[in-house]
Amino acid sequence: MSQQNALALSKIGQISVTVKELDRAVSFYRDQLGMRFLFQVPNMAFFDCSGVRLMLTMPEERTGDRHTSILYYKVDDIQGAYRILKDRDVQFNGRPHKIADLEDHELWMAFFRDSETNLLALMAEIPLRQ
Repeated sequence: MSQQNALALSKIGQISVTVKELDRAVSFYRDQLGMRFLFQVPNMAFFDCSGVRLMLTMPEERTGDRHTSILYYKVDDIQGAYRILKDRDVQFNGRPHKIADLEDHELWMAFFRDSETNLLALMAEIPLRQ
């Protein structure tokens, strides 16, 4: 295989989420989600997600359209994380629920919105008892 064909993207260095009000979004991610704030510059703020940088950014064009990715935050105890975030007034779309029974674990998720109405989720892979 040539070097040109050997490329396989796998490591995420940064994820960008477009927000409407940067200060409000910074407060939500820092204070309600408890994420580690790195720094803020005009129209952008950055957080650390265990080595992956999350960038909150204002839209470059004021077209009214915006696009975002869903961020899935992996947690060990989804019920506990759900309770903590609910206590911080995070608005969930529903309780944590099982998505799938896989060979060696159950996949659970709980979806919520940030202060800018972007969809986010908690996810947990719960090992099956053998």
